[in-house]
Amino acid sequence: MPLFGGSRDRTRAGSRDGPGVVTSYSSTLIIKGEVQMASALLIDLDGVIRTWRHQEDGAIAARFGLPPGAIRQVAFAPERLLPVITGKVPDLTWRAQICAELERQFPHASVAEAVAWWSEPCGELTEEVLEIVRRCRRRAVVVLVTNATSRLPDDLRQLGIAHEFDHVVNSSVVGYAKPAPQIFSAALAAAGVSPADAIFVDDTPGHVVAARRFGIIAHHYTTPAALRDELSAHGLLAG
Repeated sequence: MPLFGGSRDRTRAGSRDGPGVVTSYSSTLIIKGEVQMASALLIDLDGVIRTWRHQEDGAIAARFGLPPGAIRQVAFAPERLLPVITGKVPDLTWRAQICAELERQFPHASVAEAVAWWSEPCGELTEEVLEIVRRCRRRAVVVLVTNATSRLPDDLRQLGIAHEFDHVVNSSVVGYAKPAPQIFSAALAAAGVSPADAIFVDDTPGHVVAARRFGIIAHHYTTPAALRDELSAHGLLAG
């Protein structure tokens, strides 16, 4: 979710890029008058390829005796979320912790049923973005880079997209979550490219800023059309 406007952060001209780099207000680097080409796409999952409309349904949550947003507030509290997305606790333990806290706060609610309902779906695909990813794979290595729990492999299989990426970098496997630099290092190693040869796509502005500080070309995702234009500018979209 957007925290602040990230699409206008200056692309930094590092000394290793030489005098041909022009600082601009986009993620596109200009080298000696030409757009820098990329050979790898590092792309986020949630908010870009996958959405969670089901989990925003406060009316259904209310049937279980919970106020709107209660499950998300408990589930994504930093003290519970960070351990599960860095692999310190497994997904099932996290969901048990959610139940325990909700039962403490709302002792008369049907908490177990509510969390089971919240946990059942694996999200919905943004088909337009998925088609862009498929086109990119004709020309570049595509790496999924996501802050996720140990349930990610099952989700990818259920969604039918486990085969859509050359590599998957899951924060709960790496042990570091975006925006930590270690997860970008893992993604670049998986792709076999240097930072200047990759473009990173994420819907969270802070992650985009962190990638740029690491020397990676980065795009703040807002719409499929804007993503298509950005990737085309870097030569990643095949016809």
